[in-house]
Amino acid sequence: MFLSHVRNHLRIVGALIMREIVTRYGREGLGFLWLVGEPLLFCFGVMGLWALIKPEYEHGVRVAPFVMTGYMCLLLFRHTVGYSAGALQANVGLMHHKKVRPLHIYISRSVMELAGGTAAFVVVYSVLLILSAVSLPSDPLLLYYGWIILSALSTGFAMTFAALSIRYEVMERLLPVAMYIQIPLSGAFIMVDWVPPNYQALYLLNPLPHTIEMVRAATFGEFVPTHYSLVYPAVWAAGLILLGLLLLSQTQKYLEIE
Repeated sequence: MFLSHVRNHLRIVGALIMREIVTRYGREGLGFLWLVGEPLLFCFGVMGLWALIKPEYEHGVRVAPFVMTGYMCLLLFRHTVGYSAGALQANVGLMHHKKVRPLHIYISRSVMELAGGTAAFVVVYSVLLILSAVSLPSDPLLLYYGWIILSALSTGFAMTFAALSIRYEVMERLLPVAMYIQIPLSGAFIMVDWVPPNYQALYLLNPLPHTIEMVRAATFGEFVPTHYSLVYPAVWAAGLILLGLLLLSQTQKYLEIE
């Protein structure tokens, strides 16, 4: 019985993923390949600009892999949150189907962005590996853990903000501001070790830098100092997902389902 329920939920999520891919990218041209191509273009573009204006090394770290690890993480966060913000309102018609729940919509968006972001990360990493700009990850498990926790954190943030946006219109205005604030605070373009020691603990109250530091620790190895907690961002992710679930359970009465 339990496995049957799981299979049903997986089928719903899978169908929603296919629907979103067709809706967002269409059936012609590259189609779903843009799911990977879009973050690739962004990342290679930013890496190219940094290569032109920055020296090869900064603070003893090669610029190309530094930008790659930070920007790919930032893209995963921004795309997961950005594409989920109005997901429920855009798919309100699906609520007519009794089997489809708001949670299915957000899970499908998060899985989609995780798959596209992961594929893009692998491609960029492989290119840098061929160019001898990086080595193989020194700790693959830490890399996987940091990346998955980042995705979970992004999903929790997306669900919570989206549920609040349905109740309070002002939250839709605040979301772009919150996303821009996270650019300097996320750790995408700065490492925690570069922050003055007196402010590092304060900076690490934000859970995002922990996940990016994990990815960088696995990429750069032990010779580049990193600062992170394995538990802190996971607790944040679990808390935000739980809060998002509680808020989403009350959202349908705020939606205008025609």
